[in-house]
Amino acid sequence: MMQPEPPHKRRIGFGMRLRNYFLTGLVIAAPLSITIYITWTFIGWVDAWVKPWIPARYNPDHYLPFTVPGFGLIVAIFLLIFLGATTANLFGRTIIAYGEMLLDRMPLVRTIYRALKQIFETVLSQTQQSFQDVGLIEYPRTGLWAIVFVATETKGELKAKAGGEDDDLLSVFLPTTPNPTSGFLLFVPRKDVIILDMSVEDAAKVVISGGLVTPSNGDKTPAGKDGHEVLPSEPEAPKNAAE
Repeated sequence: MMQPEPPHKRRIGFGMRLRNYFLTGLVIAAPLSITIYITWTFIGWVDAWVKPWIPARYNPDHYLPFTVPGFGLIVAIFLLIFLGATTANLFGRTIIAYGEMLLDRMPLVRTIYRALKQIFETVLSQTQQSFQDVGLIEYPRTGLWAIVFVATETKGELKAKAGGEDDDLLSVFLPTTPNPTSGFLLFVPRKDVIILDMSVEDAAKVVISGGLVTPSNGDKTPAGKDGHEVLPSEPEAPKNAAE
């Protein structure tokens, strides 16, 4: 009598195989297509803003029978480089100082300008490291854990009045799912933050996917119950065949 074929050796049906192929193709094509679409849209948006300001004799679209995508973006990059090089000397800094002085006299405009300037200086600064660490805190109550991005060490009046002199505080950003750009700014004692080994990108994937995508520990040596690394046991020597 023939034995039934084990479940793991049964053939996959034609419909299930097509479904698997479709999902595999979707996983490959969807991120690539969305990335290309966003990039192409950004290039078109910059071109639409910059190209009208370019004189016709310098614009290749005036001579060619087709438009050159990305030319406006290249011009914008060179203009920003030129602007940065110009403002790096004394003359440029003087002009910027006079311009900011005029903006300071406009009640609503100065508030918007100062806020935007501070945001861009913080994000693009090369001297400060923002969101370089990922941590875990107990939130919103004890026993529940949430991923946070560690921004910096809390200083000034916030530390003096919230943490005191002896308790260090960390400024952390608690993202929301599935949009990690919104969340809450929290000031947490350093001892209550567990720093993780995962990168900011991996933590963002966890938040966006709602926990469906979890990075692995890689090839790290697992830790024992006491926190020390567990070394792999030596293989047993082969027994003598005569024994």
